[in-house]
Amino acid sequence: MPGTGIWRTKSVEQSIMDTDEPDTRLRKNLGTWDLIVFGVSVVIGAGIFTIAAQVAGDVSGPAVTLAFVIAAITCALAALCYAEFASTVPVAGSAYTYSYATFGEFLAWIIGWDLILEFSIAAAAVAKGWSVYLQEVLSILGLGLPTSLPLGPLQFDWGAILLVGTLVALLVTGTKLSARVSLVITSIKVAVVLFIIVAGIAYISPGNYTPFIPPAQPSSEGGSGLEQTLFSLMLGGETSTFGVFGLLAGASLVFFAFIGFDVVATTAEETRDPQHNAPRGILGSVAIVTVLYVAVALVVTGMVHYTELSTGPDGESATLATAFDLNGVNWAATLVSVGALIGLTTVVMVLLLGQTRVLFAMARDGLLPRRLAKTGERGTPVRITLLVGVVVMVAAGFFEFSRLAEMVNVGTLFAFTLVALGVLVLRRTRPDLPRGFRAPLVPLVPILAIVACLWLMINLTVLTWVRFVVWMIAGVVIYFLYSRNHSVLGRRLAGEISDGGAVGRRK
Repeated sequence: MPGTGIWRTKSVEQSIMDTDEPDTRLRKNLGTWDLIVFGVSVVIGAGIFTIAAQVAGDVSGPAVTLAFVIAAITCALAALCYAEFASTVPVAGSAYTYSYATFGEFLAWIIGWDLILEFSIAAAAVAKGWSVYLQEVLSILGLGLPTSLPLGPLQFDWGAILLVGTLVALLVTGTKLSARVSLVITSIKVAVVLFIIVAGIAYISPGNYTPFIPPAQPSSEGGSGLEQTLFSLMLGGETSTFGVFGLLAGASLVFFAFIGFDVVATTAEETRDPQHNAPRGILGSVAIVTVLYVAVALVVTGMVHYTELSTGPDGESATLATAFDLNGVNWAATLVSVGALIGLTTVVMVLLLGQTRVLFAMARDGLLPRRLAKTGERGTPVRITLLVGVVVMVAAGFFEFSRLAEMVNVGTLFAFTLVALGVLVLRRTRPDLPRGFRAPLVPLVPILAIVACLWLMINLTVLTWVRFVVWMIAGVVIYFLYSRNHSVLGRRLAGEISDGGAVGRRK
């Protein structure tokens, strides 16, 4: 039986039934390969072109490779839990929908609010990164055209706005077309990444891997106090730069490079045979990107000494192209810039897709205005897509995004923790549910996923935790002022509407 008040739960059956409402129905036209393409296209991007070099130079040294392995293990454990949920509850919303069926409405809202933070900040930040690479490519072509221009006290980033606007138009036309575009672009950038890995091997010097874990040292950017990791602060450490604390902090940072496979779960409602295709899409994308990330980390730290990858006094961070530049391989550096421009395009697109599907599910449940959940003739949530597009364009076009990767990470790890816990809860409360995929070694795998996620979370900075708590408090206020009173589930339990799914129809 569903709970009452803020702990009322929405049954899996009701969640699936609500997907058949005519005005809020999504078109089912995605297969396994489409999902793998979505997963790979969003994950391979900012991380593979920038994060590896930055973390190696500023935080972990050559041990960034091990940091990627730690982050990959965490993601693999979480992916198994996501795969079970996606095959059991093939409904838009991902962790939000799963939490609604297991923990109740209040925690579902909290996780949905958390996912809004994850996807919107990530999309805006990556769009700004795309704009930087666009400027580099324009410079290579002999066009010294800046993509960011001063506008009073702000910077107008027309490159980021152009990208987001174009991708929003593409998403409005339908997810199948988006998947085809992603396939083409993803194929190109994977080919570029593989080529660069092969080319970079020739410039590896074994001496660059020593010391593999550099001795701890004070951070040039003040890695103490609010800027040091929570774990380091708890143990009385003075810094999270290099050393063991640096390795652990690096794992929490490179986790940003894996964010995106959970977007596959948000498209389960638009998937043909989701019980089988969704798990394959989730696990397949994680496996592919893990191999590529570890290879890139080994190459970039072997090509140059980690000290040459540190952030410069002007604040300019190293990228994968930096390693080739330092070896005089300018043509490869150019190829990296072009590959990054192509790669980041699909990252932003799939992040926007994930954001719209989470908001769509929340609006359909009445926790946000239900009129936002109305789908257009092509079976896509046009209103939400346009709203998300405007918000991300404003954020990416006019605001600076420094150190936002950690904000995205803490939100994502929180979501992963609840999904893993949800598998344990649903196995006990609803053992009768048909599951197209069952996570192995339950309860061991979900417990390990929870421990790994919490471990990475405490290795994020204290300042990140402060910002995260402030965002969550704002979400709690909105829930009690609006969402609780407009909840479709609450109105059903109160007898205001029928159980058939059509909101507004009285008994």
